[in-house]
Amino acid sequence: MLKKLLWQLGPLVALFVILLFFSLADSIWGEGYFMSARNLRVISSSAALIAVPAFGMTLIIISGGIDLSAGTALTLSGTALALCLKNGDPIMNAMILMVGVGCVCGMANGVIISATKVVPFIVTLGTMTIFLGIGQIVSSESTVYAPKENIPEWLSLCYTGGNDTKYLIPKIPTSVVIAAALGIGVATMMRYTVFGRNVFAIGSSESTARLCGINVPFTVISVYTIAGFFVAVGGLLYFADVKNGNPSDGTGKELEIIAAVVLGGGSLSGGRGSIFGTMIGALIITAIRSGCSQLSIPNTYTHIIIGCIIIVAVIVDQLRHGSPEWFFRLFRN
Repeated sequence: MLKKLLWQLGPLVALFVILLFFSLADSIWGEGYFMSARNLRVISSSAALIAVPAFGMTLIIISGGIDLSAGTALTLSGTALALCLKNGDPIMNAMILMVGVGCVCGMANGVIISATKVVPFIVTLGTMTIFLGIGQIVSSESTVYAPKENIPEWLSLCYTGGNDTKYLIPKIPTSVVIAAALGIGVATMMRYTVFGRNVFAIGSSESTARLCGINVPFTVISVYTIAGFFVAVGGLLYFADVKNGNPSDGTGKELEIIAAVVLGGGSLSGGRGSIFGTMIGALIITAIRSGCSQLSIPNTYTHIIIGCIIIVAVIVDQLRHGSPEWFFRLFRN
């Protein structure tokens, strides 16, 4: 029990070490702003942009799948919202369209995977480029800017400045509150509902789940559709952050979304993962980026650092499964 608890707290310990390291490094070589209240708000708000779509990815990875189309589906949803606001449509209609686009993208992935039995990696690799192409068509291959007067003031969800009137809760960006609320909701669903247990069962062993009477195709489609909802909310936060829609911005976002799940303890083999861990994983990514920025480390080296940490996380996951065998044979001999 203690060993399991230590494994679960691993990502939290890693986050603490990263914060401590950059705090000390910034106080010595930087300007001492890393642990400032403003920078912590920026880190948490940036983490929310990754964490929200990563909640859906957590469900997919727990079920034994993967979604490489999450990034382009996210910016497609954000572009749909930007187009509606540009055309002067009511914000409610724009929000409904945005959520609909995200859910349809997710449902399409789930239906194709369930109907064809093709590996999710291949299916979503294809839909990734399809969603990118659709976005480029509807946006006429350009960035969509909505007039400032058409954007409601409450849509400043990622605001991290000093004007308290724009925070849902004083000093906490609204994006963080939204991410926390959604995280609590989906974590509760996964822990206390039959659907949540079914998702874990499918990820652990799909054949055993079928023998237990679980409707695997329906559950898989539901998982990808729910993930599409979180992608759509991620599209809302994306638009709130940049105030425009560009489908090409989604290329590469799926990697950091998957990375948040992996760094949070999710297993690419399926059957394991947690929403809390995903939140920590998103914070790890944004803390590293912020710390490197404070120390004036170029983005190229930041990508290398994050990539190395992801590889270490995957290796640790493999060690938990007793792989590679040669490594454990060294200790037995």
